[in-house]
Amino acid sequence: MEGIKNPSGTSLLVPSVQELSKDGNISTVPPRYIQPNHQDLILSEVDTNLQIPVIDMYKLHSEELGSSELVKLHLACKDWGFFQLVNHGVSSNLIEKIKLEIQDFFNLPMSEKKKFWQTPQHMEGFGQAFVMSEEQKLDWADMFYMTTLPKHSRMPHLFPQLPHPLRDTLELYSQEMKNKAMVIVGHIEKALKIKENEIRELFEDGIQMMRMNYYPPCPQPEKVIGLTNHSDPQGVTLLLQLNEVEGLQIRKDGMWVPVKPLPNAFIVNIGDVLEILTNGIYRSIEHRAIVDTKKERLSIATFHSLNQDGIVGPLESLITEETPPRFKKVGVDEYFKNFFARKLEGKAFIDDMRIEHDD
Repeated sequence: MEGIKNPSGTSLLVPSVQELSKDGNISTVPPRYIQPNHQDLILSEVDTNLQIPVIDMYKLHSEELGSSELVKLHLACKDWGFFQLVNHGVSSNLIEKIKLEIQDFFNLPMSEKKKFWQTPQHMEGFGQAFVMSEEQKLDWADMFYMTTLPKHSRMPHLFPQLPHPLRDTLELYSQEMKNKAMVIVGHIEKALKIKENEIRELFEDGIQMMRMNYYPPCPQPEKVIGLTNHSDPQGVTLLLQLNEVEGLQIRKDGMWVPVKPLPNAFIVNIGDVLEILTNGIYRSIEHRAIVDTKKERLSIATFHSLNQDGIVGPLESLITEETPPRFKKVGVDEYFKNFFARKLEGKAFIDDMRIEHDD
């Protein structure tokens, strides 16, 4: 594995929560998963009336409806940082295959999973991400995380060794997600009224990563978190919910808004990279996952970011006297090295990149 330029960092190895929850006798959560004051957070600040916007890709491409749908997209990225994408053109057959095969992958016996487990040198594989100390509270979830594009950045013991038919299905899915992300970025350029390909070319040979999430049932869901609140460091994320159990929540105006996934829709969110590129016009939004008492929840997030040799910084065309740069510039490599060297903590990472102006 020497010589592979890999954009992810390292994480301390932790036990499998899925294996822990399989023990039918577990009635209380081990102390390391208990989040202090978490019950208050879960129960108090939730607004179940709000719903994230829905964007119809078919309408975006339509001559009659395109301009009004583009306005909706612009407002979704500006005011919400999240939307559900429907009529996206990804075949329902591929979506169904992904759902079943990822479920099967998480249900492999532990002896098989060990081949794909994280190592002290790499965060990729089965395990948990962003565990920086033995005292740190853990999420109630297992993940499988890997770089998928560009192909030369794949870890030789992960993607190429995945069981069939999952490997072939993920190869197709990876390309479909790249295509959809590029289409979304193209529409974002139109919505921002900047020149064609100004953002797209930055993503053309960009890094794609996938994170499959498994949230087991929990005997005390009010005491744990499935995924710590954070904003995504990448540019654009496409999330597919793999079963019917809800759990994703986004922070909007100080409240947590539960996301009710539409059948076969992709939940798309703006990452920190796009907030920086657009000089703060679009915003990455904090989100988290909560867990259920009786049912498991599964999802797959596909992250798209810039070319590894690129620069993360505000686009020159969006910097004016009235709108000076709000963020520092940094190379993509350094940007991700800094991100993966810390634990998840809301929007603390992007906040460190802000330039303070005397307004």
